[in-house]
Amino acid sequence: MAALRSLRPAVGALTRNPILIVLVGLYGLVQLPQFALQQSQPLVAAAVSLGLTGLLILFVPFFQGGIISMADEALAGRTGLDAFIAAGKANYVSLLVAYLAVFAINLVFGFVAFVAGFVLVLFGGAGIASGSPELGLATLAIVAIVGLLFVLVYLIVNFAIQFYAHAIVLDDADIIAGFKRSVGLVRRNLLGVLGYTAVLIAGSLVIGGVSSVASLLLSPGPSALPLPEASLPLLVVAAVVYVGTIAVGGAFYAAYSVAFYRSISGGVAGGVGGTAGAGTPGSRL
Repeated sequence: MAALRSLRPAVGALTRNPILIVLVGLYGLVQLPQFALQQSQPLVAAAVSLGLTGLLILFVPFFQGGIISMADEALAGRTGLDAFIAAGKANYVSLLVAYLAVFAINLVFGFVAFVAGFVLVLFGGAGIASGSPELGLATLAIVAIVGLLFVLVYLIVNFAIQFYAHAIVLDDADIIAGFKRSVGLVRRNLLGVLGYTAVLIAGSLVIGGVSSVASLLLSPGPSALPLPEASLPLLVVAAVVYVGTIAVGGAFYAAYSVAFYRSISGGVAGGVGGTAGAGTPGSRL
């Protein structure tokens, strides 16, 4: 299965090119000031978080293009910052527009889910309060079914378009072609992509669990968990664990996703698509 075959090349790429881990670790490092401010200055922390979110929306496409290109080169041998900068610049406009489109889709799904939840509580509670529990329960059931179908559609859409950035960077596709190529690859390799997704979910549970515990230690507050008392050595260890976990997990995802994409698309790591994308203008629309 392609999902399993892609694991070893991904690990090898990181072993040969630890710079991938360092680059992703910088993202985790940027988040540390938020944790330091959450307890002492929550309003400042919220403002910093909001500002970082806005900056990340603009920076993510550049980082996405650069890290995919670096991972592609790393799978074939050695890579460096020149590949990151070149691919980030060359694919920025296309990836930014595509990223904003995906972001907008997620916002729409999130808004509809919020409205559905509000309707669920409002009409279900009103039916029970009016002395008609059957009506309230029926309303709850209908809204719940519609909500589940909506969530299913959301998951299917994101599942189908998850390789659009790889298509843009590695195959020099434009925005629409990138989405179409992702959907086509997923449709033709459904079982393999399901296996790939299962590997990512398993890894995310481990990485997410470790980083969540570290983040709780970095910003201690009211919690049902028996957390140890904060001290400077503990905070340093928690910060190292948090940044290290994000760095290793994010770098592995980059290498693994590219290795898997190359496997199902029939491309060769470090091939023509990966280098052509870094040398063309970043205005492919």
